[in-house]
Amino acid sequence: MQNKNIPTVALLALTLFGSCSSGLAPVAENAVKPTVVTEQTAFDTDDPAIWIHPTDPSQSLILGTDKEVGGGLYLYDLSGKIVKKVTGLQRPNNVDIAYGLDINGKKVDIAITTERKAHKIRVFSLPDLTPIDNGGIAIFEGERGEGEQDGMGISIYTKKDSIGSTIYAIVGRKNGPSGTYLWQYKIGAGADGIVTAEVVRKFGTYSGKKEIEAIAVDNELGYVYYSDETVGVRKYYADPEKKDNTELAFFAQQDVKSDHEGIAIYKTGDSTGYILLSNQQNNSFVVYPREGSNGNSNSYTKLADIPVSAIECDGADASSLNLGGKFPNGMLVAMSNGKVFHYYDWNLIQERIDKGEGK
Repeated sequence: MQNKNIPTVALLALTLFGSCSSGLAPVAENAVKPTVVTEQTAFDTDDPAIWIHPTDPSQSLILGTDKEVGGGLYLYDLSGKIVKKVTGLQRPNNVDIAYGLDINGKKVDIAITTERKAHKIRVFSLPDLTPIDNGGIAIFEGERGEGEQDGMGISIYTKKDSIGSTIYAIVGRKNGPSGTYLWQYKIGAGADGIVTAEVVRKFGTYSGKKEIEAIAVDNELGYVYYSDETVGVRKYYADPEKKDNTELAFFAQQDVKSDHEGIAIYKTGDSTGYILLSNQQNNSFVVYPREGSNGNSNSYTKLADIPVSAIECDGADASSLNLGGKFPNGMLVAMSNGKVFHYYDWNLIQERIDKGEGK
């Protein structure tokens, strides 16, 4: 990622304009400019998640990881200011958010991040960012191969029914066997208020080419997508109770320069919208229809490949809610080199999709 010895001013310049001398692809002249660039973290940003305020969306917050030993989780407001942080974690990688975990009869919003070098997931209540996991929950227990306990990607699936909801975390890692690369954990809480996790499923084809980091769940439609880096995006059912580990689609195989990275889902209706995939070495996002059908990977046709100012984007998230101010139709949040995250007014992205840019 970025050179840690580059001065702050130079890093911010890299974030917005790129660098040819560093060996990275430069930001395209027609790249979408960020509406907001966050304040910097200490080390190396990696993955964001959007927390929606329960009563006032304009007070929503952006959560992001600072991926290094000693790094942590940062909370930003919609102007990019750091409002809270937790540091001293052992290389936190990816993060996602769940709403309404039942803890002794109280509904609590939570953030779950992978703590890669500790071989744990960490759980924090929101928006106070207080740890509620007694120091962390061990993951990939019993695995012994190199990198097979190093948690990286994570995404949350919440299954709702007539009596409530069940929260699951789908976790990826640095390395693992094809067929059981991803482990799915049921999230709960004990009488002491400490969050727990139980393995309920192991699944996921892996090419062995690089790694699986970016994971995204379409909660309403019940699907999980993940980036098999340098190969493509794979789709599965998110509900472990289906007991169906059939790969439903495998797309984006020809559309990315090198690494398939962050995945964000922007919803325009109950079953419509877009899947956005970070084309990392191209400094762009490839856009696919959310409506792609199972058993037909060709239904995930490329709608656009949009150049952005974010450099080598690892992680991304999106929301279609009116967040007020600069984001009336929501936003795309993207990690960028330079220890920052970029917020893009969705209207800027939609304009490029409508034009079919880079198709």
